Amino acid sequence: MNLPVWVWLVTVGGFLSMFAIDFYLISRNPRQPSFRECVWWVSFYVLLAVIFGLGMVFVAGPTHGGEFFAGWITEYSLSVDNLFVFLIIMSRFSVPHRYRQKVLMTGIVLALGMRGAFIAVGAEAITRFDWLFYIFGAFLAYTAYKLITEKEEEADFSENLALRTVKRLVPSTDTYHGAAMTTRIDGRRLVTPMLIVMVAIGTSDLLFALDSIPAIFGLTKEPYIVFTANVFALMGLRQLFFLVGGLLERLVYLNKGLAVVLAFIGVKLVMEALHHDGVSWAPEVPIVASLGVIIGTLALTTVASLLKSRIDRRKDVDVERDQVSVDT
Repeated sequence: MNLPVWVWLVTVGGFLSMFAIDFYLISRNPRQPSFRECVWWVSFYVLLAVIFGLGMVFVAGPTHGGEFFAGWITEYSLSVDNLFVFLIIMSRFSVPHRYRQKVLMTGIVLALGMRGAFIAVGAEAITRFDWLFYIFGAFLAYTAYKLITEKEEEADFSENLALRTVKRLVPSTDTYHGAAMTTRIDGRRLVTPMLIVMVAIGTSDLLFALDSIPAIFGLTKEPYIVFTANVFALMGLRQLFFLVGGLLERLVYLNKGLAVVLAFIGVKLVMEALHHDGVSWAPEVPIVASLGVIIGTLALTTVASLLKSRIDRRKDVDVERDQVSVDT
């Protein structure tokens, strides 16, 4: 895809406008959004991504359109997994509910800027060094192994280097001062926990990009598709946080499904690299097959998770009923 500069400028300008409007709405009326509002916004952003993907199918062809949908679905699924950590961060820093929207939005914008730089570097690197596909593939396979073997009690939030550096070097308060990121106390300018939380959200999402960016480069080599799929995956993430907060606990097999997807993409990367290097038995996996594996795995994971949660709830009800019978 040899796109003119104006296409990039229009795309980036459109995304920035959407984020600016979203940020303005948050700043004007800080509060916790209602369930209905979250459903509306998430549906809007999903519909927007679908329309964009269909437009790409029409303009650039079904192959590039399929790559966008595969990349967007993968990135969106990984973003849902990220919400677990966001939830832990919010609880860890006791963020007031009315300001959680602003924290999430600012962190997402920071992450978007850092991901953009990551994508630019990655796109340039893979055009010069084909052997990076082997590294990406091995890294995704290792990540899949870690996800499949991870135990629930191991999931926790640990402060990364950037957050520890900010907390150590920048004078800060222990209490929130509304939504302000800085405040003045006894003539000293101090940062509030609000800024610390935003750094935590943004840098944590950047760490997640270490998985997601190689994953989408395993589905497409087009920087424009990688960029737009990542942005659409982040758009609406704020509302999705409030919408599926309770549902996250029921998606018990989500990590397992993501592990299968990442392992598949890792193997796909290695196979395509071998094929490119002249290995005759190494196949090129078509994007339609990739899309089918991704959608099928995530759908099966979701259904299995909800069924298990339903069975567990029934068991809990039976145990409570038996306990009541014993007591009486």
